[in-house]
Amino acid sequence: MWKDMEECQNKLSLVGTETLTDSNAQLSLLIIQVKCLTAELSQWQKETPEMIPLNEEVLVTLGKEEFQKLRHDLELVLSTIQSKNEKLKEDLERIFNELTTKMRDIKEYKEKLLVTLGEFLEDHFPLPDRNVKKKKKNIQESTAQLITLHEMLEILLNRLFDVPHDPYVKISDSFWPPYIELLLRNGIALRHPEDPTRIRLEAFHQ
Repeated sequence: MWKDMEECQNKLSLVGTETLTDSNAQLSLLIIQVKCLTAELSQWQKETPEMIPLNEEVLVTLGKEEFQKLRHDLELVLSTIQSKNEKLKEDLERIFNELTTKMRDIKEYKEKLLVTLGEFLEDHFPLPDRNVKKKKKNIQESTAQLITLHEMLEILLNRLFDVPHDPYVKISDSFWPPYIELLLRNGIALRHPEDPTRIRLEAFHQ
């Protein structure tokens, strides 16, 4: 048990010095360590020092000095366990705070990227009916339900992260075919190998 504790402590001491560039790897490492510490803390909280039964015969055999030494040793063990327990609580709280901070930073970074991407796509990839004169009513009506390329990418991105085991999205009438072809030709999206009516976003983060 002590060896396991020391290994856990060594792993914790390395957290601050590790410089992983991939945010997903950092989060995965922190989550694993949180689970490890939580299980370890739960185990230690259940542990109670086993006291040696001291009957009259044992006391006579040991004598007063031996008894005092035994009592001192037991108190030392108890103090050590309590100290380790407190250290585990501190480490768990520290790792939890680090995880919360990293998740918040990643969320803010993602939001900034989406805003920047949205502005770029709105400027360079508008809906087809935005450049059509109002007098061409038939074209406007046929494209009234289309969504922007930005919205298409958001749908694909959300599907990729929300349902990673099945990231494919059914192509609907709101997807403008030229934009679908643009994503496919540039390797941004992929068709389902068995269903050409479904596409997914390329997992560039993996």
